[in-house]
Amino acid sequence: MTGAVSSLYWEIHGPADGELVVLSAGLGGSRNYWAAQLPALTKYYRVLVYDHFGTGRSRGEIPELYTVEAMAAELGGLLEDQVSGPVHFIGHALGGLIGLELARRSPELVASLLLINAWSEPNAHSRRCFSVRRKLLLNSGPEAYLEAQPLFLYTPVWIAANTEWLEQESSHALASFPPPANVLRRIAALLAWQPAAQELAKVRAETLVLATRDDSLVPWTCSQKLAARLPNSSIRLLPEGGHGVNVTEVERFNELMLDHLRKHRLPAAALTTQEAL
Repeated sequence: MTGAVSSLYWEIHGPADGELVVLSAGLGGSRNYWAAQLPALTKYYRVLVYDHFGTGRSRGEIPELYTVEAMAAELGGLLEDQVSGPVHFIGHALGGLIGLELARRSPELVASLLLINAWSEPNAHSRRCFSVRRKLLLNSGPEAYLEAQPLFLYTPVWIAANTEWLEQESSHALASFPPPANVLRRIAALLAWQPAAQELAKVRAETLVLATRDDSLVPWTCSQKLAARLPNSSIRLLPEGGHGVNVTEVERFNELMLDHLRKHRLPAAALTTQEAL
C-alpha cells in the first residue's frame, strides 16, 4: 500500500495483522535507507516507510527556519490519518530526533522507540562534521557531497570492501538529489534541536538507545547523554559498525531490532490502519 498525505510519500509493507513499525531515516530522509531491514521486519510486522518532506518522492520546498518539530508534526499528521493506535518507532540519527519529538508531543502515537546513533544535542565534533558537509554542498556541489558522505557514515574497512555498492548508491542518490537548499535547511534544523531536559522527561515510551563506539559523525557519548535523560530507556553500545550500523552490521542489527520489538508488544487495537477499518 502506498500513498501521499500532507506532502509525504509513504509505503506500508508486511502482513495486515502485524504490529505496525514506523521507520524514519536520517539526514538523507529516504525510505530506501531501510532496505536491509525490510525483509526481516515484514516477516512479522506491518512496516511504514516514508520519504521525509523535501526528499525523495515527498517533493516540496522546505521553508526557512525549518524545525525537527515541524518534521514530527508532518509525520504525526500522516499517522493520525492512517493508523489506529500506537506504533513502534525506529529512527536513525535525525529520524530518531523526529521520533523523540513525536513521542513528546503525541505520546498516544508512540509505544516504543529504537533510536540509532541519536542525540539530545550535537557536540562540537558533530557540529564540525555537519559544517564540513554543508561547505562541501555549497562550494563543490551535490556530487562532491555524496562522494564524501560514506566517510561520515561507514567504517574505513567497510568502505574499502563495498566500493562498487557505494558507487551505485551515489549514482542513484545524485539522480534524485533534492534541491540543495532543502538539505541545508535540514542540517540547520537538526543542529538547532536541543530540547530541555524537562521536555525529554516527557517521553514515556519504552526506549532503546543504540550506539556504536566507532561512529565518526555522532560520538557514542552523545547517545549516552540522551539515554540518561529519558525516563524509560536503556542503552546498548556496539563495539563497531559506524554511524550507519544498520547497513554495515545488518545481521547483528536486525537481531537487536527484532529482540527490542518482541519485548514491547502492542495492544491488539493498534494493529490496523484506517483503510482496514
